[in-house]
Parts: sequence; structure tokens; C-alpha cells
Amino acid sequence: MRLRHPDGTTVHLAYCSNVHQAEDLDGVVAQLAAYAEPVRASLGADLLGIGLWLARDVVTELSERPDAVRRLRAELTARGLETVTLNAFPYGGFHREVVKKDVYLPDWADPARLRYTVDCARVLAGLLPDDARRGSVSTLPLAWRAPWPTDARDAARRATDQLARQLAEVERETGRTIRVGFEPEPGCVVENTVQAARELGGVDPERLGICLDTCHLAVQFEEPAAALRRLADAGLPVVKVQASSALQADDPADPEARRALARFAEPRFLHQTRTAPGGTVTGVDDLPEALAGGLAPDSPWRVHFHAPLHAEPEPPLSTTATELTSALRVLLGGPEAVCDHIEVETYTWSVLPEHLRPHDREGLVAGLAAELSWTRDRFEELGLKPHLGVNPHSRKEPVS
Repeated sequence: MRLRHPDGTTVHLAYCSNVHQAEDLDGVVAQLAAYAEPVRASLGADLLGIGLWLARDVVTELSERPDAVRRLRAELTARGLETVTLNAFPYGGFHREVVKKDVYLPDWADPARLRYTVDCARVLAGLLPDDARRGSVSTLPLAWRAPWPTDARDAARRATDQLARQLAEVERETGRTIRVGFEPEPGCVVENTVQAARELGGVDPERLGICLDTCHLAVQFEEPAAALRRLADAGLPVVKVQASSALQADDPADPEARRALARFAEPRFLHQTRTAPGGTVTGVDDLPEALAGGLAPDSPWRVHFHAPLHAEPEPPLSTTATELTSALRVLLGGPEAVCDHIEVETYTWSVLPEHLRPHDREGLVAGLAAELSWTRDRFEELGLKPHLGVNPHSRKEPVS
């Protein structure tokens, strides 16, 4: 969906396709028909944004076959969809039985990460709508925090410098501007905006910046306005926002809260858990570790579990939806839009507790539509209005 900010900026709202399991081009195209187009129809929208996650093998195919890029773009257009952003954080295998820390590989000290990210930028340049101002690609915050020796840090800095130069080449060759945002995440080399300023300050602000995930921001107990000021002072633009909510337990010593949290301690993804007694953030790398006694239960816990935006979990748990709303107000509630690419990223639908997860395609479509509707309502409260006059349909039927 497109919305108009009072300053005239077009704000693109999308959902991220990493919620779907597909690691070849045919699978990606099938997602559009099975999920994205029905979500658009459910919302009654003429145009829906989808932030594509394209695994390494898909990106390789698209990079080597211009006809494949044209096919994917035609499918998007035919189904009333547009892509202005890619999620290039997971490299592959994001729906394996166990992912955990493997999601951070290859890291930015490995040349494979640079090649993949630049390839994603080139593919996105071919998918961007003609009238899009620019595209964005999100990536991991350099690496998991350890091991991260000096030689790895130096290699990553060289890679980010090369990334900026190669993004400039993409623009010269295609005429399209693509920016890359590094996404702070708990437990990583860059887990908060303080570390972002330290590790990424001085990068080319025309090409590189931050992908601000509001779940991660909340888990680290960062106040949105202060975080945005810190990034601005470091010369780091917010090139993309992932609208997401964390899980919260106000009283993690409560047996009912612990039983409820245990139902979210699933084996596929990492669920970093943090608390901030007296304003000092401490934490552990996964929710089972916290529940086993690794984290003091004397102040609220926030868990890196992307909870559906529109629905609170059963009490006594809650989410950080209030913090998300506050972040959106800082980003879009002022006289100027801080960021124009907003992506709802709730990839955890398939690992929710059994009684909460959708068990068929229709259930997931309804859930994704409800999240986008909730987000659209927050935007309208901030004065953003639907962007009128967009008619993306260049053909009546899908191309395949």
C-alpha cells in the first residue's frame, strides 16, 4: 500500500515474504498467488507492497537471467503488487527445522555476504516500479557478537566501503538508487543504536544506513526518539523500518507468566531475552536459557519473538505494540517523514503456540491482512492518507 505523508512523501507499506517457505523462483512466484494477492484483496487495496526475501539460489538465478527478473516483475504487476524493498538478512535455509545462529552466516567478514547483497540490489533495480523514488535492502548487523576479532572487523569495514561503491555502480548502470540498511539485533556486533553509531558511523550516508526493526528496538529497551537522534548525529539515515512487536512479561516471576512464556520457547529461531532493572539492559541469548534461571525475574522481560501486531497474547503476557506505535509517531508523525519504506515483518506465524498459529492458507492470509490493517490504521491516525491514482494493473491475468 502507498500512503501520502503530509509533507508530500509517498510512504510504501509492505509485508515481508520471509514468512513464506520458498527458496526457488517458482516457489516465490507461487507465494504471490497463494498469499500476497489474497492479502491485497482482503484489504480492498488496489496495490499492495511485498518486501521479498530472496534466498541466495533465487538471487543467483535472477542475476544470471534477465528474463527471470522480467517474469517476476510481470507477476507482481499482474497481481496488484509492488516491491521496493528486499530482506537480504537470511542467506538461505530460513525455514529449516533449526535456524538459530545460522541466520547470521555468512557475516560481513565473508566476501559471500557482499556478493549476495550487491546481487540483491541489482535484482531490486529491475523490480522497482517506474515511479518509485528508490529501493532498499536490509541486511544483518555485521555479525553475531562472537567471535569477532580485529581482522574480521577490519574486513567488514572494507566490505561496507566496497558495498557503497558497488551500489553507486548499480545506480550508474540502471538509473535506480538502492540503499542498504544494517539491522541492529540483540546479541549481534550491532545490537542497538549506540553500537550502530560506533561501528557504522562514517559510512556513505547516500548509500548506507540503518534498517530499524521496532521489535529489536523494544527488546533493547531503547526509547525511539533518543535512538533516532543518536542515528542522525552519527550520519546514519533510516533507510527502512520493520514494523514489529516483541513479547513482554511484566512479571516473569509469576508462574502463569512463565508457563505462558514456555509455550513460545520453540526450537527454530533464536529468541533473545532482555530485562532492564534500573535502566541497565542485561539478557541472555535465548528464551529457554532465561526460563532456566539465566535471567533475573525481578523486572519485566522482553523477548525477541515477533508477535502479530493486531492481537495481544493471552494474559499475563503482552506485546510492545505501544512502543511500536511510539516509534511510528517519531518516524512519521512530525512535519517530515523520517523513512518512506515500512515493512511488517512477522516471520514467526508458523512457530506460534499451537492454539495461536494459523493451520491453513486462509488463516495466514487473514492474519497478515489484519496486521497490515492495524498498521494502516496507525498511519491514518498520524495523518497519512491512502495514495490515490495508483493503477498498477497492466494486464488482466497473471503471466503464469
